[in-house]
Amino acid sequence: MIEVFTTNIPNQVLAKQMIEELKTYFLDLQIHFDLEAPIVNYPCDHSILRVEGATINVQHIISLINKNGYECHILEDKTCH
Repeated sequence: MIEVFTTNIPNQVLAKQMIEELKTYFLDLQIHFDLEAPIVNYPCDHSILRVEGATINVQHIISLINKNGYECHILEDKTCH
């Protein structure tokens, strides 16, 4: 299973820190970020979080990212202007 999220995590350093924290809770998941720069108009400008594994607790992932002060949502199929 693969889940794709949008976040407003702005750079590689903070993304790496978030990945490390997520991996402490989800040892069996593969977690990767793709970053756009700059992120000034979230959600149209965003970083992408990809999570892959047998079971993914979407709400727990969103909650952990929000707890760290970032926005996080499931990627929706929409057009931004």
